[in-house]
Amino acid sequence: SRRHKLYRQELNLTSPAAPLMLQPEASWLQFHLGISRDGLYPRSSPTINRLLRDMQDFTTISADYSQDEKALLGACDCSQIVKPSGVHLKLVLRFQDFGKAMFKPMRQKREEETPEDFFYFIDFQRHNAEIAAFHLDRILDFRRVPPTVGRFINVTKEILEVTKNEILQSVFFVSPASNVCFFAKCPYMCKTEYAVCGNPHLLEGSLSAFLPSLNLAPRLSIPNPWIRSYSFDGKEEWEVNPLYCNTVREIYPYSNGNRLLNIVDMAIFDFLIGNMDRHHYEMFTKFGDDGFLLHLDNARGFGRHSHDETSILAPLFQCCIIKRTTLLRLQLLAEPEYRLSDVMRESLLQDLLAPVLTEPHLLALDRRLQLILKAVGKCIDTYGEAKVVANDTTQPEAPASDRAKLTT
Repeated sequence: SRRHKLYRQELNLTSPAAPLMLQPEASWLQFHLGISRDGLYPRSSPTINRLLRDMQDFTTISADYSQDEKALLGACDCSQIVKPSGVHLKLVLRFQDFGKAMFKPMRQKREEETPEDFFYFIDFQRHNAEIAAFHLDRILDFRRVPPTVGRFINVTKEILEVTKNEILQSVFFVSPASNVCFFAKCPYMCKTEYAVCGNPHLLEGSLSAFLPSLNLAPRLSIPNPWIRSYSFDGKEEWEVNPLYCNTVREIYPYSNGNRLLNIVDMAIFDFLIGNMDRHHYEMFTKFGDDGFLLHLDNARGFGRHSHDETSILAPLFQCCIIKRTTLLRLQLLAEPEYRLSDVMRESLLQDLLAPVLTEPHLLALDRRLQLILKAVGKCIDTYGEAKVVANDTTQPEAPASDRAKLTT
């Protein structure tokens, strides 16, 4: 069928001897079909739980570097963004039924905190942060993080033996402890001391479901107005100008609609997980300027539970606006019977790699939530609730015509 052929081409699968049939009930396809103006998946979607199980259980049939790593192999401008060797390693794993997920291996133990002298742009990529970010995003009812699950991967059978990429094959080796290891291959991170290793073959990591391809569901990548400086010195305007939001409000599309409110949602989410590395955000073009922002690449969250980086909240306290639905959800999660740390703890127990977060990280969520509510309260005291809290509680469910269909 046309859909079968197009989907195979977009996933760039090597044709097997016996053609694979695209099953309409496949969880990967149902996830893609469920994307709507309201989020990546509906509330209480049975498809998402099935997709998480499939990513956990299905055998890999292909492994390769991501497009990021492939670009770095041929075009690595290290003068633009400073990164130490080996912190940036992720692979694309493909499964039966045309499923595809991003694999990020364990680089840092759960009980380890990011050193306080580290700049945010040289921080580790944490697999458990990706898992926890998905659960938090779902608890907040944003539904803007792709489904993510923890899994133990046999690096020999499920990566080395199924990859056709000769560069990826060449970076595997056996360590002195007889563990199978591999590392990223790039002009500035090609050292064995930055490798990740199995024990001796099994390696834990996160798997994040891929979104539909750009040809099927185009997306825009847009610089964050509150982007940080990616150098060792210098600051952006928002860091030195408390009235910076007035400038942003004059620029389309932040001058009207939901875009600025969605930026505030993203800042609240990033503050809760401690992510300072949100330099860009992505949107589906199908849903127009008021579509939701995708919360992708959260592996630099949950690095320091002992520090609350309040500058992440700059969009909130500089613009003093927030969606009513977001505020109501935050207030609910501050109640003793629905405490955010308790809800997160229970949610994360569903993952194979539980405990995903240490207790100090869970308790930090409660502390940061109180700081958010305090910032909102200060805004309301200054400007009044009518100007601060935007009423978005009566939006109807998106019509079927707004759903991201793979056949269009």
